[in-house]
Amino acid sequence: MKPQDTLQFSYQALRAYPGRTALILLAMCIGVAAIILLTSLGEGARLYVIGQFQGLGSNLLIVLPGRSETTGGAPPMLGTTPRDLTLDDALALQRSPAIKDVAPIILGAAPVAYESREREVTIMGSTPALLSARQLDLALGQSLPDTNPRVATAVCLLGETVWKELFGNRPALGAWVRIGESRFRVIGVLAGKGQSLGSDMSDMVVIPVASARNLFNAPSLFRIIVTASSQGQLPQAEQDIEQIIRQRHDGENDITIIAQDSLIGTFDNILGALTWALGGIAAISLIVAGILIMNVMLVAVSQRKAEIGLLKALGAPTSQVLRLFLTEATLLASAGGVLGLVLGLGGVLVLNQAVPDFSAQPPLWALIASVLITFFTGLLFGSIPARQAARLDPVAALSGR
Repeated sequence: MKPQDTLQFSYQALRAYPGRTALILLAMCIGVAAIILLTSLGEGARLYVIGQFQGLGSNLLIVLPGRSETTGGAPPMLGTTPRDLTLDDALALQRSPAIKDVAPIILGAAPVAYESREREVTIMGSTPALLSARQLDLALGQSLPDTNPRVATAVCLLGETVWKELFGNRPALGAWVRIGESRFRVIGVLAGKGQSLGSDMSDMVVIPVASARNLFNAPSLFRIIVTASSQGQLPQAEQDIEQIIRQRHDGENDITIIAQDSLIGTFDNILGALTWALGGIAAISLIVAGILIMNVMLVAVSQRKAEIGLLKALGAPTSQVLRLFLTEATLLASAGGVLGLVLGLGGVLVLNQAVPDFSAQPPLWALIASVLITFFTGLLFGSIPARQAARLDPVAALSGR
């Protein structure tokens, strides 16, 4: 029997049992779609987290007060510390030639009011270096004044959301707003930045660090954001930070320095492994679908004994019967794989339309792996009923035994 005849015979056999064929196609289709959707979610999460860290700025180092040894856990994003970071600590870091920008940070929350409108927002105290370090742009006005950071100045930058909520369509530059019990003059409006690691710069107000220290009565810093002069200067900048702070803290190495690249690499590895794990979990459904193919085709062998007996009585060799059933299994698996690809990619498209801020993307390896697993699953589990059919005695098969 020629290859085209084998294909035609297998196709006609599948058409003769539409219910059975549809059931197998559905199982394979769901398995492939599950792999694509789950790996797309994992890959989307990986890209989202990496994008969030990259949005913090390039060549970034974050200096946190305290070390993991002193807080008894992970690097202390929050927690007790043996010694706080101060504004003088931050200004001392500017001595390092490997450091480009140093932005001390004080965070707090306070009501911001203009005329009859009031809104509770996050207040960030910093210096003009913040805009460069965090890659922030101004939509209107100018940055914080480049004056002595120890001197409080009653000026502020409004986030885009705060500006719209308080002023609507009216201009804000030059207006006076009340933050807590103090008045500040608006000198600039930040361009929309969106979410970055949970902090929305559009819903913040930035004031000079000395003004924030007075507003919140906070002598210590929340953290210090540092950018290196270049990518190659990151190790030297980190070394200089540790050395300068150690000198200022009586020889104690009581800070934690988080490098942006190490954070990105860590999360990339974790979420990459998660994507593989999700793909493996979804692949189990293909194995289940393969078992379904085997069971259904074993039933088909018993239903088609007369047909198999006739083929063997007409001189079809055992290998030919084996090829016929393997071709049927391969056609089912291949068709199910193609339909699953279409369904999975369609699901990814719908997901991206429903959640535009989260870009789900199927990795190339998942697309290739899902098709290959489908093909080999069909071939593997189809071989068992195919061998059973090939071993049938023609006389017994024709008599229905």
